[in-house]
Amino acid sequence: MENKNNVVLVIHGGAGKISKITPEREKACKLFLDETLNTCFKILKDGGTSLDTVEKAVRMLEDSPLFNAGKGSVFTHDEKNEMDAAIMCGKTLKAGSVAGVTNIKNPISAARKVMENTQHVMLISKGAEKFAKSQGLEIVPKEYFYTEERFQQLKKIQSTERIELDSFEIDTELKKEVEQYRELGTVGAVALDKNGNLASATSTGGLTNKKFGRVGDSPIIGSGTYANNNTCAVSVTGQGEAIMLSVLAYDISALMEYKNLSLKEATNEVVMNKLLKLGADAGVIAVDKNGNFEMIFNTLGMYRGYMKSNSDKGVYIFRE
Repeated sequence: MENKNNVVLVIHGGAGKISKITPEREKACKLFLDETLNTCFKILKDGGTSLDTVEKAVRMLEDSPLFNAGKGSVFTHDEKNEMDAAIMCGKTLKAGSVAGVTNIKNPISAARKVMENTQHVMLISKGAEKFAKSQGLEIVPKEYFYTEERFQQLKKIQSTERIELDSFEIDTELKKEVEQYRELGTVGAVALDKNGNLASATSTGGLTNKKFGRVGDSPIIGSGTYANNNTCAVSVTGQGEAIMLSVLAYDISALMEYKNLSLKEATNEVVMNKLLKLGADAGVIAVDKNGNFEMIFNTLGMYRGYMKSNSDKGVYIFRE
C-alpha cells in the first residue's frame, strides 16, 4: 500500500569539533543542505525510490567542496584524495561499496553499480576504478579533487606533527584547529519511500593525513552504513575506527529487532552511551519503517537536515 504522506529524507554532512566555522561558511553549508533536501525530496514526493533518493542526495554532497566527500575530500599523508562510499537497500538487504578510489567523480554511484551489477559487496582501489570505468561512470583527473583549503589543512596537520616530534609545545588554539581538521566528517543520506522501502548511503574522503591506505567505517556495511526494511536505515559519521569496532549502524538495527527498542532508544543507547564510554565521537542519522527519524550526535555539532513535507523540514549544524 502506498503511503506518500510518510516519505522521509534525512541527510548529514559530517559531525565533529565544529568550533571555528565562520558565519559565511555556516550560511553556505545550510543553504546547500537545504537545496539538497528540496531537490531530492521531490524524488520521493513524485513516487521515486529511496535508493534513487539517497544516491542523488549523496551525489550532490559529493559535488560540493564544502563537505569531505568527492570534490571536497581531504588529503592523505601522500597528498592524494582517497575516497570511500557505500549504499544499501533495505528491501533486498543488498549493498555495494568502494574504498580507496582516487578518480571516480561520484563514488556513491560506483557503490550502487557494485550492488546492482556484480556478485560482490565491496571493491577497492584500482579494481574499483577499472570497474567504474567499465560501467560508464565519470572518471576525472586528480586535479578535480584538489581544493586549496583542504591542502592547507593537510600541511597544517603535518607541521604540528613535526612540532610534536621535536618536543615543542603546540599553541592551544592551533591544537584545537588541527583537531577540527582531523574530524572533517562524512556525508550521508537515509530515506523512506511511498512503498515503505528504506535505503542508506554514505560517502567520505576519510581522515586528513591518513596513511597506508587506511579505510574507515563509511564503506563497511553494518558499521557506517546499513538499511533493513524491518527496522531502519542508518548513516554514520565520526571516528571511524571506533565505529567499525562497535558495528554501529547494525547495532542500532539489532537493538530494534532483537530488543524491540524504538529508533530513538536504540540510537541514544549506541551514540550517547556505548560510544561515549569508549571516548569516541560520532553522529548518526536514521529513519525507521514508520517514518520516525533521528539526528543524534555526541560532538559539538553535525551538519544535518530532514524533510517530511514542504512545511516540515529543518537544517541545523549545532544543537538546537
